[in-house]
Amino acid sequence: MPNMRAKVQLNRIEQFQSSEILHFNAVAAKAYPADGSDEDNTYAKYSPSAEFKIHINNPSLLGQFKVGEKYYVDFTPAPV
Repeated sequence: MPNMRAKVQLNRIEQFQSSEILHFNAVAAKAYPADGSDEDNTYAKYSPSAEFKIHINNPSLLGQFKVGEKYYVDFTPAPV
């Protein structure tokens, strides 16, 4: 399996006493430059839809993510 990189945007954070659930979606926009120069346009073309959520309990990560920020998510096969 080849490696894959997706680009996602944080859309919502569910906050709990000692954890958070981060909700991500694939990057997208209502309009892109006609020349296709916007990087989000390239990602949206090849992965137009994605949903990803992660529940984190690591105290050093709590409060570090902000709604609206964008991140790369890399998929690399793990050894068996």
